Amino acid sequence: MDSSKRKFLALSGVAIASSLYGGEKEESKKEPAAAKPLTQSTKAPLPDTKKPRVVVLGGGWSGLSIAKTVKEFAPQADVILVERRQEFISCPVSNLWLVDKVDLEYITHDYLQAARNYDYTFFNATAIGLDKKNRILKTSEGDIAFDYLALSPGIDYDYSRWTTDTTLVTRLKQEYPAAFIPGSEHITLKNKIHNFKEGNFILTVPGGNYRCLPAPYERACIIADYFKQNKLKAKVILLDENNAITIKKKGFSTAFNELYADYIEYVPNAAIHNIDLDKKIVTTEMDEYEFADAAFYPRVRGAKILETMGVAKDAKDMMEGHINCLTYEVLGEKDIFIAGDARPMGFSKSGNTSNTEGKHVGQIIAARVNKEKAPSWEPPITMCFSAVSTVPDRAIYIYTRYSFDKKDKDPKHIKFTDWKKFSFSETISSENWKKDGATDAASIMSWSSALYFDMFGAK
Repeated sequence: MDSSKRKFLALSGVAIASSLYGGEKEESKKEPAAAKPLTQSTKAPLPDTKKPRVVVLGGGWSGLSIAKTVKEFAPQADVILVERRQEFISCPVSNLWLVDKVDLEYITHDYLQAARNYDYTFFNATAIGLDKKNRILKTSEGDIAFDYLALSPGIDYDYSRWTTDTTLVTRLKQEYPAAFIPGSEHITLKNKIHNFKEGNFILTVPGGNYRCLPAPYERACIIADYFKQNKLKAKVILLDENNAITIKKKGFSTAFNELYADYIEYVPNAAIHNIDLDKKIVTTEMDEYEFADAAFYPRVRGAKILETMGVAKDAKDMMEGHINCLTYEVLGEKDIFIAGDARPMGFSKSGNTSNTEGKHVGQIIAARVNKEKAPSWEPPITMCFSAVSTVPDRAIYIYTRYSFDKKDKDPKHIKFTDWKKFSFSETISSENWKKDGATDAASIMSWSSALYFDMFGAK
């Protein structure tokens, strides 16, 4: 070290010591300052407004679409998007991230960017309750008064069909997460895949209407492809609670049989009766399966915050939104709406579905703000690409809309149980991965990039 640098450091040390000790001595001569009283306020730190306020809870594919659409059709509204995460991580396309086909930056996006581009407010907080009478959303960062409220909180896992043992549930969540709620679960699963040596890797497909119907089958293909490319003595055992592949059956079954005959064992009608994590054995009605590692995907239900708020309905044992299935409005609660994966209709719980559905719900809310007639019901669109291999890149595809099979479609006459009257319509699929797989695989990126741009705008 040269002499000038030593001199500088020495003088700096003297100066710091002098300020510390000298300051302390000087301060001791002064009277202690009177403590300022703390003011208690339950109000969220948001500007007051005389504009009609629309609060959107949940920054997923539905909530983002609702917030953007309300501002587009009712620019005078004060729109606030409330989300507990600080950044958006996409569940769609995440299976490719698990094996390094896309990087984390591609599926991670900026809530502040979306708020700036579409002129609404992003408020980073967790919802903890709802005062329906006084029109207040309660959050971890304070109360937010609203005129209109859209709830898009997504799903929670329901382990109760497997076990009520809280110790086992805690271990399943922490040691063998499903990885269908983005974030740490996906990171854990990626590490499991990349550190796997040999043996059985168990994946599960839940019954009921779960998040992203084709995703567990796609994940089985992608992991098996990874094992195959790395020449591991490993097999994916896919335990499906359903009696057959729930969607894109031809495409996935041919991939299982022709690409991964030695790497995937597909087991339908495999409802789980017991999971022994110490012995690493899963028991179904028909058999037992040993495993070296696993990711257990249980059935899903509507996010528990809906139950806390008193706007959930115990239909199908899923505690989803108690809504008019054409207007998305909570029954008995004017101007409160529920959309996305928490709604009860049999639409696919997928990103594209929630995005298009959010546009319709956003227009309904904007019409209320503008005191205009609400738009007629529009079916959401499910457009979904699923990779079946990465070397080479091949995928399969499905497009569908939905029909409402009821003669009387007047929203005033719709009952909660009418969610049962929806069915698929206008379905188109491309499941020949040998012929069209390369084209469909290339479309995954153009499809996802277009939707990310739709929700977040330009950087």
